[in-house]
Amino acid sequence: MCGRFTQTQSPETIAATFQLSVLPQLEPRYNIAPTQAIAAVLQTPDQPQRHCKFLRWGLIPSWARDPAIGSRLINARAETASEKPSFRTAFKKRRCLILADGFYEWQRQERGKQPFYFQLQHGVPFAFAGLWDCWRGDGEGAIASCTILTTTANSVMQPYHHRMPVILNSEDYDCWLDPTLTTPAPLQPLLRPYPSEAMTAYPVSKTVNKATHDSPTCIRRAEGKAQQLSIME
Repeated sequence: MCGRFTQTQSPETIAATFQLSVLPQLEPRYNIAPTQAIAAVLQTPDQPQRHCKFLRWGLIPSWARDPAIGSRLINARAETASEKPSFRTAFKKRRCLILADGFYEWQRQERGKQPFYFQLQHGVPFAFAGLWDCWRGDGEGAIASCTILTTTANSVMQPYHHRMPVILNSEDYDCWLDPTLTTPAPLQPLLRPYPSEAMTAYPVSKTVNKATHDSPTCIRRAEGKAQQLSIME
């Protein structure tokens, strides 16, 4: 599951990390929520160089009658996405890197749900494995949208949720974006849980619970929660 995430890196850092020839127009985002515009890296037959594009979070299949379906398709199971009608064409032809540097998950506790913030070690930027599509409704214009693939939780995530977003290894970016690859065989092995030893987690303020709150306070460690929940295995 992935329902909120962050992307706070500078355009220069993102361009260098993802080999973009043009600086993306990015601002820090601390509480990205479904239906909002999110930054993704694409590589298509028409545009073979990597480029950044903003996509609506919540995939609207090109054949959908109502774009509202997108609010239910913010995530796709990596194990079955290549087969499901909502995702299989995108899996074959329209894969993307969704830019991030952290994400949130909530743990049920005695006093309610406590949000936790997950990062890679040292807070480096990374990419979720994503799928995208373009919906053209009658008179409503085109909507480019996306979904984030999920997989089974690693040991960092297991206390909070049985699923986690697919974080791709940087050496797999070329393969995932390659528009000439149209079968699941070379792609499916990339969609695995990220190594636990490369991740950290800590509790944050419940400020993040409200999607309209988008500031550095969202990722600030919760008061009274001094112990960082890193798992080193």
